[in-house]
Amino acid sequence: MNSKRIVLALVLAVALAGAVSYVVYGRIRLQQANRQQTTKVVAATKSLSAGSPISTDTVTLIDWPVSIPLAGAFSKIDDVVGRSLIYPISQNQPILDHHIAQAGSGIGLTVKIPEGMRAVAVRTNDVVGVAGFLYPGSHVDVLVTSKMENSQAPVTQTVLPNVEVLTAGQKIEPDPTGKPETVSVVTLLLKPEDGEKLVLASTQGTIQFVLRNGADQKSPETKPVNMADLMRGAQVPVGPKKIVPKATHRVVVEPVVTVYQVETIAGGKRTIDKFE
Repeated sequence: MNSKRIVLALVLAVALAGAVSYVVYGRIRLQQANRQQTTKVVAATKSLSAGSPISTDTVTLIDWPVSIPLAGAFSKIDDVVGRSLIYPISQNQPILDHHIAQAGSGIGLTVKIPEGMRAVAVRTNDVVGVAGFLYPGSHVDVLVTSKMENSQAPVTQTVLPNVEVLTAGQKIEPDPTGKPETVSVVTLLLKPEDGEKLVLASTQGTIQFVLRNGADQKSPETKPVNMADLMRGAQVPVGPKKIVPKATHRVVVEPVVTVYQVETIAGGKRTIDKFE
């Protein structure tokens, strides 16, 4: 009886060991297969900023697992050399088709201008530039204050809503620390007809940028505002009530005149003389 139990235990142990070995061997083969199933893709050798031209020194080929699809990847370095980046790339990050501009698009800012759009630069200052908080990628409303035709009264109105800022100064990327910086020139991305409006507004009036949330795509219609609109509904300050003295009536009393009489009798003749 004991021998049967021993044999059964040995059989179970061998079966269990075989099962464990099979599982471990299968995992090892799977890992080896995964390590072997890779492909070559083009990646950056260092961090590159938007607008940078790609050269043979800035890209290399790296192994990429086939099990992880990478749409738009390049397998040949020659396919990307000479083209410019539209977005910044980190070191060892694969370069995809939507990261770079089409061949012949140029370098720098030009690669960030979509077809049919224009980049228009305008001068700015601390006030117009929203105290230095304008970054590439920000969205603003453009307001202009000018005098209407046949009127000397200034009027302010929104001429271009929800405009994207392409550059702030000479930067085409936002500051990674978010530090505000005063710039003298801001470049906006506009349609050709909107570019004409901006140039006219900057020469005929005073422009002002209003910073907005980039996720806010609503642009409600607004009416021009003038000084009458500012004063409408404003409460006029009331000063202390002026006390007007009541008018008094003067009674003129004529003085009483005292009259004295002197009676004189002379030679039987009587006379009366009056003196005041």
